[in-house]
Parts: sequence; structure tokens; C-alpha cells
Amino acid sequence: MDQLPDKDGVFSIKKRLMSFVHASRGIWLFAKHTHNAWLHAVAFVIVISLGAYFNISRMEWIALFIVCGLVFVSEAFNSAIEVDIDLTSPEYHPYARDTKDIAAGAVLLSAIFAIIVGVLIFWPHIVKI
Repeated sequence: MDQLPDKDGVFSIKKRLMSFVHASRGIWLFAKHTHNAWLHAVAFVIVISLGAYFNISRMEWIALFIVCGLVFVSEAFNSAIEVDIDLTSPEYHPYARDTKDIAAGAVLLSAIFAIIVGVLIFWPHIVKI
């Protein structure tokens, strides 16, 4: 399969490497400015600690990493949407509010599903104690 060219029609390794630089900056900005990301990070550390303590199975680890990743990714998209809305609609507008609320709702949904997966994985181990 042929590689798709850049906008200017030329594939460039340098541009691909710069993409990683820009993406890394995005992760840094996300971590620095998104307070909820730190709450998710604390929850992630707790989940990892519980997983190690209870010696969960490989499939349980996979499930936890998928749902935890989903929470982080949805929070990052939510943050990007909020930045964009604040830039493009600095004055109050009901559609801007709705857009932000829907994006925040997506984060909440991903967190709820992550909690459900966590309970399904950890509850049997906790009951044994």
C-alpha cells in the first residue's frame, strides 16, 4: 500500500518526527492544565496498585488498561473541545454550553464504565478478604 503524502505532496520523516513533538506538547498541556487529569491519574495509580496486590489475570489487566485509557483519552478530547469552544465562542452561547456539556458527559460515561469494569474485576477479590 502506498503511503499518503502530506498536504504538499511529499512524505517527510522530519515532519513525522515533528508530529511526535507536537503530540508530546499536547500531552504536556493536557497534564499541566487539566485538573481532572490528575484525579484520573490518582485513580489509575490506585487501580494499578490494587491489580498488583490482588495479582489479577492478564485479561483483567488488559480490561483495566483499556478502560483507564478510554477515560484519559475522553478527558483529553473534552479538554481540546473546551479550548476550541472558548476560542471560537468567547461569549455565552447555548450551543457552546451544550457542546461542552456533551463532551464532559462523554468523560463521565467513560468513567462510569471504567468503574463498572473495576468493580467486576476487584469485587470478587475484595469479598475474599
